[in-house]
Amino acid sequence: MIVFVSGGARSGKSDIAEQWVVDAAASSPCYYLATAEVYDEEMAERVARHQQTRNGQSETVQWITIEAPLAIDQALVEVPDGSAVLLDCVTLWASQVLYASRLCEEEGLELLANALAEARARSLYLVIVSNDINEALPPTDTQTWRYLAFLQRAHRSLAAEADSVLEVVAGCAIEWKNHGKLL
Repeated sequence: MIVFVSGGARSGKSDIAEQWVVDAAASSPCYYLATAEVYDEEMAERVARHQQTRNGQSETVQWITIEAPLAIDQALVEVPDGSAVLLDCVTLWASQVLYASRLCEEEGLELLANALAEARARSLYLVIVSNDINEALPPTDTQTWRYLAFLQRAHRSLAAEADSVLEVVAGCAIEWKNHGKLL
């Protein structure tokens, strides 16, 4: 099962995605594929806050973090078959593909497709989080435009492959697709 969760910054999408993973895992460990790389103090604080939230959810929930700033398909190989996995987030992963790696956009999309195929082949319950940052006026600079175009291609690919697609607004999830059917 693949679930794609998008929404604006600080909309509550990670909280909702984490709960879906916890519910799917039952009493098994939950896996967290972290795409963030800590470059500054603000990012370090955000990562610490997310870790504290996950670890404080309950005494029965165990989160195992796997750092996957780029090769999310290879990181999934480390996860046992049938496990529940949270991939957070595609927004940061896309910036790694475009600006921190030597990959072209097509290679990045291939990594994403490989990750989805790996999840399906191994019966993973994969919940994928990403920011929807395409709600504002179109950017005027070419690098931002390139990033948004790449991210939206990734989002369309994820939405097409996902069994469920959710949009989070003000902490509320709106389901647009359920078990492959548009609602």
